Amino acid sequence: MPARHPTHEIDVWSVKGRFQHLIFSPKGAIEGLMIDTQGVPTQFVTDAQDPGTVALFGALQVGQKLVVEGTQAPPSPKGEASHTVYRFERLASVDDQPPQPAPSHEGTKGTVVRFNHARHGEANGVVLDNGDFVHTRPDGLAALGLQVGDWVAAEGSARALVTGSGRVIEAVRVNDQPVARDH
Repeated sequence: MPARHPTHEIDVWSVKGRFQHLIFSPKGAIEGLMIDTQGVPTQFVTDAQDPGTVALFGALQVGQKLVVEGTQAPPSPKGEASHTVYRFERLASVDDQPPQPAPSHEGTKGTVVRFNHARHGEANGVVLDNGDFVHTRPDGLAALGLQVGDWVAAEGSARALVTGSGRVIEAVRVNDQPVARDH
């Protein structure tokens, strides 16, 4: 059952339930999770652009007891939901313990063959000769000073590119340097 946190200025609810599954965006990113709350499906929606959700949710197993905090999502202009939907705020516990991130980051190594550009035209990462896209965001890329032909060893969470020809690495370290995360 949800429990309201009375000290918050917005209504933040703690919901206890059992993990059912992750919810994916059409591009393959994690955009939420579904829990079973005493037989009632409850959805928590996350920001699909947040690479932290992979680390946070990647180790969850079906049936684990969760306490998830969220705010009630407003009604969708696309119609009424078939179950309760919350905006994810925080994973409070997993099996009565503080949540632990997924065990490790993935990585990639290769030579820079080109820059990748965000929709607004600014370079936001590099594509390697192995087909992997190392996403650094613009400030991260500028701080790294990478050029075509440079050798790169990157660490971060990974997901498949929709083309199936490589992966997107949400870089947290490149060539042993932390990656700046602009927002």
